[in-house]
Amino acid sequence: MEGLLTPVSTSYRSAAKPIEEPLTLVESAKSNTPKPSFKNASTPAQALELLKSEPDHDTLVSTLRFLSDCAGFSILSPSPLASQLVHVLVSEIVPNYWNVLQGGKKSKAAKPGPPSKSPELELLLSCLRSVPGINSVLLSLKQHIQQSRESKKAVGGTNFQELLSILLQLLQALLDGSQTVETIWRSIYEDSSPRSKQKTIWNEFLSLVGGGKILSIAAEAEDVVNELSKKIGEKHWVADGSLFSSWLARNLSQWIKKLPAGSEDGSKCCGELLSKSFRLGHTENIVRELLLSVLLDNPENSTRFIGLLKVLPSFEYRNFLYTVLKIAPALYLSASVTTEDDAQWWHSNTGIVSSVAALISQIVGADMPHHKEHLISWLTGSSGAGLGDGIAIRRAAVAVLARDKADIETVLDKSLQQFGDQLYIKHTPTLQQDVHTQVLLLAAGYVHRKSPLHFSMMMRSGTQLSAVSNRLAASSPRARFLGMVVGEAFSSLVDKGDKRMDFKVEEMSTAEAKWFKSLVSVSDTVGSLDPLSSWKAANTSKQTKPRPSKAAKKPTAPPTGSKIISIEEIETDEEESDDEDGLTPYAKPDSDAEDSDEDPTLITRNKPTAPVYVRDLISYLRDTENYDRQKLALETVAPLIRRKATFGTEVTDHAEELATLLVGLQDKYDIDNFQDMRMQGMIAILVASPLRMGQWFSKTFFDGDFSVSQRASVLTTLGLGARELGGFGAEDSALTSTKPLPSSSFPSKTLPSNVHNLYTGKQAPKSTAVDALSTQLQNTMIAPLAADLADKLTGPAILKVRTFSSRMAVEKKRKKPISNPLAKVVAEGFFFPLTGRFFMHLKAYGSSQHNVVFQPYLLALFIKTLSLLLHASGPSTLSLPQMTSEFWDLLLSLRTQSIGDITVIEALLFGFMTILELNEDKRTLVEAHGRQMLETQEWVDGVFGRVSGGGSEEDERVRMLAAGVLVRVRECVEKYQALLMGDLASFQG
Repeated sequence: MEGLLTPVSTSYRSAAKPIEEPLTLVESAKSNTPKPSFKNASTPAQALELLKSEPDHDTLVSTLRFLSDCAGFSILSPSPLASQLVHVLVSEIVPNYWNVLQGGKKSKAAKPGPPSKSPELELLLSCLRSVPGINSVLLSLKQHIQQSRESKKAVGGTNFQELLSILLQLLQALLDGSQTVETIWRSIYEDSSPRSKQKTIWNEFLSLVGGGKILSIAAEAEDVVNELSKKIGEKHWVADGSLFSSWLARNLSQWIKKLPAGSEDGSKCCGELLSKSFRLGHTENIVRELLLSVLLDNPENSTRFIGLLKVLPSFEYRNFLYTVLKIAPALYLSASVTTEDDAQWWHSNTGIVSSVAALISQIVGADMPHHKEHLISWLTGSSGAGLGDGIAIRRAAVAVLARDKADIETVLDKSLQQFGDQLYIKHTPTLQQDVHTQVLLLAAGYVHRKSPLHFSMMMRSGTQLSAVSNRLAASSPRARFLGMVVGEAFSSLVDKGDKRMDFKVEEMSTAEAKWFKSLVSVSDTVGSLDPLSSWKAANTSKQTKPRPSKAAKKPTAPPTGSKIISIEEIETDEEESDDEDGLTPYAKPDSDAEDSDEDPTLITRNKPTAPVYVRDLISYLRDTENYDRQKLALETVAPLIRRKATFGTEVTDHAEELATLLVGLQDKYDIDNFQDMRMQGMIAILVASPLRMGQWFSKTFFDGDFSVSQRASVLTTLGLGARELGGFGAEDSALTSTKPLPSSSFPSKTLPSNVHNLYTGKQAPKSTAVDALSTQLQNTMIAPLAADLADKLTGPAILKVRTFSSRMAVEKKRKKPISNPLAKVVAEGFFFPLTGRFFMHLKAYGSSQHNVVFQPYLLALFIKTLSLLLHASGPSTLSLPQMTSEFWDLLLSLRTQSIGDITVIEALLFGFMTILELNEDKRTLVEAHGRQMLETQEWVDGVFGRVSGGGSEEDERVRMLAAGVLVRVRECVEKYQALLMGDLASFQG
């Protein structure tokens, strides 16, 4: 065996030479930063090295603990080293460790609410919860947004959708909680930095939170995430203005409660943030939270908060006070405007009015004269003292000022001077005049009781006499009515016996007139806040826990698989079957339409039945997760409401709730004829209670948080509902009736009309029923003018043969007069609420394009709706002069808005044409509105010259309308030149 192995060579190794390992670990040459030799940081610089070197989980946690408790160094205070640490944490650590630090997703069995944070995540957030940390997150968001837009066409690359989602979650986690603002403020002002540096950092935080930087960048990032994912993903509250404002309000309320008594810096900074928060555009959310959580929670808290109001700038304090006066009626007071024929009607809600007066008194303060000036301006100013709200809020405000004799006398003097102003009488919306008249009468009662000598001197002065005289000389019936009411009410306070003023007209005996005259006897006091606090506690206890939000789902069919438990074969005896032959078998059941489906597992047996009560209908409309109930509710809503409208109070008790559900209803299941059925339901509600729901829809159009299409549906409801009340329902039924799709037999079946037009390139432009009606009325108004012109062009009248019809034929063609229920409610329920709120909205928000009401399509639809209301009311409506005055002023004020938009120009021309056609007494029209007529002629003449002929169909329609308006105006000008000479001279001068 030894001969088989032959050595080739022999070598010897020295025992002193160490044996080398066969494999040796060599550091990668690609690594830019070598691994540090230490794993625990002892200085901030070492911590930065560890964070840059891709640390493992244990090293990261130990480093974060060191940074959060490092003596002599604060990562929350701005410095070069702290900025580098924050940048590394946001740009490198968070994208890699975010899912790990979150500790996994919340299980399905977990209770609804914010997810619990792991201790490691809390360590990370504590190092970043500062102004530099928030700035770093926002900067990273902006960089990734820009990079995602630049790399849209590139294939592969960074997953910006995931990075942006992580950063948005980080931003939410940093700001989450009701004490975040106070924590950041303490980290700024408890630092040993110079005062100038602290002030600079705080101003930066104000810019981030109150200036809207966080909100705007987060909203842009969320939009990019949704765009990249091609679907609507997770909603983030930092990107929602309303939710962000609510978060800020909660932080402010918690901070105010913890403000030390002598903390000047804290009070000043809190006041600055409060002032900034009003500029986010959601003032009502902030004020509501502060009212409920601070002012009504504890007297000590209210004392601190009133101190903050004293340091607010005058404009911001005015904004806060006006918002309180706006939301107080919705929170505590009745919104209905009662006109009861009972002199003691105001005793029913004296307690709650006194409590609201106490709330206003707390905010105004007895030692702040300029605060009272804002309240006086709210009562007597042109913006209106709670326009559209009940009289209770005006009673509370007047009661606050009535404690000081000089203040209530100022309210009376200003109100009376405004009440008798001729320009105010002629051009102010009627709804606003009603409100100011209520303030005048309330103030008169208090002044008469507190200072009878001042009131007697005012009655003997020329101001009161001229105010009533100017009212009686007005052309508007409503203005004369208010003048007579004030005259009789004032006279009843100072005159006795036969000396009392009595106009002896039927209008002064109505329930409304007696209610107005009873306002001088109303006497409210300033009570306590206890009823409001108990109301808050009662409503808080009634609130239920919110359900977790669910994504909208399409209706899903039952599972198609069937589970077979067992199969058993049963043997039957022939004798047994013979014995049962005597039994009579049941008849074969009729065929069921639901069994026509080939797959029996898709048949739904538990389909809901049609609702027969309004409460069932409401439950169906609220069940947005059930396709069958939604469709059945829409098919039933209009017939059910019309059937129940005159049967008890079931509809009137739930009218507003039904209208709210229908206005905000979304077509999430693509139901056929969804818009038509929804519109029919809204019209049915309006017709069932026209006065009340007309005012409600008018308020909803301006105040509701709805989209352009939803606001357009509100206007369409008002227009079509008013025409139905005016007797035009049969003519308009084709515009909103639900029509089945055309049926055709195989094989010539076609796609639905809307899809067919899309594929064939014949997509019809979107139009509403209001547009169709306006076009139809335009043609009706222009037809007589064209006929007259054609008649004049055929030759001299003496050569024409005139045929005479028999009396029977003439009577047969004449339309029979019909009753017009709309004429009784159109002014108070439809027209004046729309025009009054429009002018109020214009003064409050301006006429910029950012105002949704001035969106061109919506503005044109608004004008056409008012024109339809005016036309449907008829020429015999008593309030036609005042409606004409307000509508004409509104049209002339919108001439600037029509520049560059042909749809608004067409709507304005249609409005002018409706005014000229409906007012049959042209002489009275010229006498009352001569100047408006001349301004209209000049503007329409310019429009006719600017719009070129031979253009599009829309241009031709505008030229036709402009020509029709010019013809009507020139007819009046030529016939009544003598009356117009004064107006013409001043107009040209």
